[in-house]
Amino acid sequence: MTKTETPSRPGAAGSASDPTTLEELERRANARRDRPDYGHDALIACDRLVRIFTTDGVEVQALQGLDLLVKEGELMALVGASGSGKSTLMNILAGLDVPTAGAARVAGADLLAMDGTARLRYRREVVGFVWQQTARNLLPYLTAAQNVALPMQLKGRAKRKTERAEELLAMLGIADARDRRPHQLSGGQQQRVAIAVALANNPAVLLADEPTGELDSATGEQVFAAFRRANEELGTTIVIVTHDQAVASEVRRTVAIRDGRTSSEVLRRTEVDEQGKESLVAREYAMLDRAGRLQLPAEYTEALDLRHRVALELEQDHIGVWRDDAEG
Repeated sequence: MTKTETPSRPGAAGSASDPTTLEELERRANARRDRPDYGHDALIACDRLVRIFTTDGVEVQALQGLDLLVKEGELMALVGASGSGKSTLMNILAGLDVPTAGAARVAGADLLAMDGTARLRYRREVVGFVWQQTARNLLPYLTAAQNVALPMQLKGRAKRKTERAEELLAMLGIADARDRRPHQLSGGQQQRVAIAVALANNPAVLLADEPTGELDSATGEQVFAAFRRANEELGTTIVIVTHDQAVASEVRRTVAIRDGRTSSEVLRRTEVDEQGKESLVAREYAMLDRAGRLQLPAEYTEALDLRHRVALELEQDHIGVWRDDAEG
């Protein structure tokens, strides 16, 4: 596409060519002040999140200004290549790690301001966590029901612990495993018991790190069905980190992380045609962070040979992006 016109350069503020008045500038400033805070209506809000690790004097930026909003009641997946930063983000949301800079709030808890006591309470009451390694989720010398009851006992909710443990195991389809110890359970059963453990104290958020990574596809489907049931019946917000595309395609929202930032998002919705037939429609979006940064898909930049810099032009309903012809 060849551009035949070059957009004129705006005049200096206050000049004859600039219609902006002092009153207009004041109106814009007031509008910005009255705007709600970023993520005010989200259960999880990450704002320009940074995490830097230092090893042998070398700094590695695992998260580079990541933005993410998750609404209450969502069931979503985080995907990304190894080293993209998704596990670092998960550890921060779980209260297992502390960000270097930025802001992160989960269910009203400020993850940068908590001391050790508050962080322990946060992990016990606000979030539940399911590890990929089944052995990390359960105590080997306790039965399934005892494992589920333990978090409630630690919180001081001993009165209904047995009843709630049995309710959760029944909801997840493993009521018959209540008196078995972990070594007597299959991998899929262990993960479903682990989900029950994570749900024991009715957390606001359930986090899962590759929960189907050690399972075959059929068993993985059973485990994911347990997550869906918890989301639908309990209303628990669930965030799953996964490499499994089958799992990622089962949720309504999938967010991809690349180079320490959210890069793209796939939203799925059900549409009904004129004959009343339902179909699932998926659409991919590029993520625009609060600094205005946009990660263009690699296949797009390669196809158009976009490098170093690009020309932008604001149209009525879109932004045009062109290759720098000087580099041609």
